[in-house]
Amino acid sequence: MLTRTLLTFVIMVSLCPPVFCQGKWELKRDENGIAVYTRKPASGNLKELRVVCKLKCTKAQLINTLQDISSYKEWVYSTKTNKVLKVVNPQETIYYSISNLPWPLKDRDIVVVLNIMPGTSGDKFGIEAKSLPKYLPEDKNFVRVPYSLAQWNVNVLSEKELKVDYTFSVNPGGSIPTWLVNSTIAVGPYNSFLKLQELLNKAN
Repeated sequence: MLTRTLLTFVIMVSLCPPVFCQGKWELKRDENGIAVYTRKPASGNLKELRVVCKLKCTKAQLINTLQDISSYKEWVYSTKTNKVLKVVNPQETIYYSISNLPWPLKDRDIVVVLNIMPGTSGDKFGIEAKSLPKYLPEDKNFVRVPYSLAQWNVNVLSEKELKVDYTFSVNPGGSIPTWLVNSTIAVGPYNSFLKLQELLNKAN
């Protein structure tokens, strides 16, 4: 239970690759059309994550699902609380999340700005989610996540099929054993994208 919760926290931190990175992507898991990769970052000890998969949905369905912050409990594990703080415009949403970690680890909280980027052509678009650690005062009951960045590069293959190339990195703050996160990092993302596939399939 401890291992799975740590994993899923790494995924939940909403949705992240640094711009300047080194290291080669290594395939860690490839099942049900979901390929999960990791690589060593240019700095820091926590590995970066990449997921490549296909989703049977429309562009609008994926965007609506990601903007439906309350639905995260259905496909992202260990989410205790999600709430929208501000809808800046139809493309930009700021939200707050709490991740429930087991004792003796302290729960984490994070503020994220989610941006939908239309892209330069009709068959490609992007989604970015990055942390805003100073947006709200810190709560002594939680460890504030100081850094998180995620990017979804999406190709529209057909009216109801998308190819997603998702990258993610995070500094969860506080004290979480790096070796534990790195040794199990591929499991949580795989399960989350599998749940996301199931959620989107229900809508079709």
